[in-house]
Amino acid sequence: MKEIQAVMPFDAKRYLGKWYEIARMDFRFERNLDNTTAEYSMNPDGRIRVVNRGFNYKTGKWKQAVGKAKFAAAPDVAKLKVSFFWPFYGAYNVIALDPEYQCALVMGKNIHYLWILSRGTTIPDETRQKYLDIAKEKGCDTSALVWVEHK
Repeated sequence: MKEIQAVMPFDAKRYLGKWYEIARMDFRFERNLDNTTAEYSMNPDGRIRVVNRGFNYKTGKWKQAVGKAKFAAAPDVAKLKVSFFWPFYGAYNVIALDPEYQCALVMGKNIHYLWILSRGTTIPDETRQKYLDIAKEKGCDTSALVWVEHK
């Protein structure tokens, strides 16, 4: 696997707000979820509040997880540590981001954690292909991505 390079310069204030999950590598915390979103807001202490939400189509219930994120490096580097179960933190690296902060490609600590995010429920085809190419270059099996439905 190639080294994960986070976006820089990164403006956390522009990244705040609601993001729709377009695709992800499936893992147990998000299994069977559609309509998934992540919402980021700034806490007074400078940490970022994270609210992940999705609808479990098997149980018919909404699932929500609230966590916090802090910068793993300088605040202008899109490399964060996120915790939903203190004191455990996981890697959150924005590895691609369009100039308008409308679409993002996020990778965790390795190629088994990958998300394509958008400010809307869809993503332009050109951006989708660009992000898939970047993920493949990093060693990700993009055929394993779960494409999220938003209803």
